[in-house]
Amino acid sequence: MDEQKPQFESLDPADWDDTRKLAHKLVDVAVDHTRDVRNRAVWRDMPSDIRERFEAPLPQDPTVLENVMIDVNEAVLGYPMGNIHPRFWAWYMGTSNFTGAMADFIAAIQGSNLGAGNHAASLIDNQVVSWLREMVGFPDYASGTLVSGGSVANLIGLTVARNTKSGIDIRQEGVAAMDKPMRFYGSDQIHSCHQQAMETLGLGNRALVRIPSKSDLSMDVDALRAAVESDRKSGLNPACVIATAGTVNTGAIDDLMAISEFCKTEGLWFHVDGCIGALLAIAPENKWRVTGIEFADSVALDPHKWLHAPFEVGCALVRDKSAHLKTFSLTPEYLEPAQRGLAAAEFLHDYGIQTSRGFRALKVWMSLREHGVKKFGRLIDQDIAKAAYLTDLIDQASEVELLFPTNINIVCFRYDPGGCDEGRLKSINTEIMLRLQEDGTAVLSDTTVHGQHCLRVAINNHRTRTEDLDLLISEVVRLGAEVTG
Repeated sequence: MDEQKPQFESLDPADWDDTRKLAHKLVDVAVDHTRDVRNRAVWRDMPSDIRERFEAPLPQDPTVLENVMIDVNEAVLGYPMGNIHPRFWAWYMGTSNFTGAMADFIAAIQGSNLGAGNHAASLIDNQVVSWLREMVGFPDYASGTLVSGGSVANLIGLTVARNTKSGIDIRQEGVAAMDKPMRFYGSDQIHSCHQQAMETLGLGNRALVRIPSKSDLSMDVDALRAAVESDRKSGLNPACVIATAGTVNTGAIDDLMAISEFCKTEGLWFHVDGCIGALLAIAPENKWRVTGIEFADSVALDPHKWLHAPFEVGCALVRDKSAHLKTFSLTPEYLEPAQRGLAAAEFLHDYGIQTSRGFRALKVWMSLREHGVKKFGRLIDQDIAKAAYLTDLIDQASEVELLFPTNINIVCFRYDPGGCDEGRLKSINTEIMLRLQEDGTAVLSDTTVHGQHCLRVAINNHRTRTEDLDLLISEVVRLGAEVTG
């Protein structure tokens, strides 16, 4: 009697033709969703019945895929964050692009792990890093790695700085073996991820010295010089200056050339947090703003911002490839390269902390191939021009005031009817911001800079038009009058 063959399960569809039809419907939905974005509210609060869908118990049994897609269409696509909308200006988000979204689908279909291996995805990853290196003016011998975003990109650069400037074999001995506590320096406008990096690196928040910013909110280089001199006299180890090319609050850019020269003279690592502004280097009218970035020892930047790649993709660049590898490279017996076959390649996990790495590069690669870097440079100039236009509208509007200089594409302002203290102004402007969100008109954020609360518009948005900015100011004035009675 013949033995019955075992039956094996798979996640592949039982009927590929049905799946093809459903996939075609999905593409139609995606095209419509992107094409018609201007006709929708920027953001909508989720009603209780939608929230309850995400509280369902763990599914034990199958659901027909078409029914799953109905839920996606109604409950997920119907209530997005809103950052692809032309009137989304909160925090500092990219606006994505459709080609990049298609690339993410292809990358997921191909399913490659970019940690290692001799395959096409690894070559594209290397090529994208090479292109980004060229954009900021780094030399051919520099290295880099694609990561999730700016926080990790900064962490990569600062880890190389720590290990290089510690004076010991820190991978072997650990931070406790250092004879002098290290000090890193950044302006008082520095992004919070740098404090997290200091804590993660075992140096502690105390290791991050905040240097006062000037009236234009860039780092005071004279104060930096004095802080380094004082720390040296106190027996500390000044190691690294973190310059910011585009602060998160106002878009201020530190004097990169002056800081570069200071670091060279003092023997300090020169790191640039360029997650907002590094790619100004490709903008014809505004590249002068980041002169000096090409001399950095390391740079963090975000293609999901001004290259408008879908979330998520960041990049860390390091001038000294050997220092980069010395910081992270580790080759266990199960990951040894070979002369032939799949393992006959440089292992990309040697440049960071991820052995498992997704195929992030494809969405950047395809978008750059489609549009060319010159167009992305023009889009950066265009965003800065939009911010200048909004600044002019604020200057012309009654009861609306600009609080801080507009450096690049971030505009800080508030509604001020007069006669209000700081607490009352914060209450009024917060309410205006929330009503704009809840009405679905526009999404902006708020912040506090040097003790002054303001509304903040970050125009990192290739879909924004001048009429969107006209609407914003007219609605701010109207809502301000409503809120103040």
